[in-house]
Amino acid sequence: MPQIIVLPHPQLCPEGTVIDAPEGKSLCEALVESDVEIEHACEMSCACTTCHVVVREGFNSLNESTEDEEDLLDAAWGLEATSRLSCQARLGKQDITIEIPKYTINHARENH
Repeated sequence: MPQIIVLPHPQLCPEGTVIDAPEGKSLCEALVESDVEIEHACEMSCACTTCHVVVREGFNSLNESTEDEEDLLDAAWGLEATSRLSCQARLGKQDITIEIPKYTINHARENH
C-alpha cells in the first residue's frame, strides 16, 4: 500500500503526516479520510482548483491528468510543473510526497 507523505502546512497539517492509502484512491479522498481538511469546493468533480497540490516526489506514479484537469490547473495559485488536482490524482504503486499550497483560489470562502 503506497504512502502519501504530506509536508507541513500551517493550517491543515502543521506537523505534516504520513497516510497509508490503497492504490487507485484519489489523493483528496485519502487526505480528507485522514483528517487533513484540504478544500474541495466542487465536491471532487474537477470543477475548481481548491484541492490543488504540488507533488514533490513520486509524480510519475500517479495516473495521467486529463485535459479538463490541465485547463483548470492553469488557474491555480502557485502552479508548478508537478501540480495536480488532488481529486483527480490517483495513487499508483509508489509512495508520494505532496505539498499543499498556502493559498487557494476560492471565491466562496471568506478567508483565503
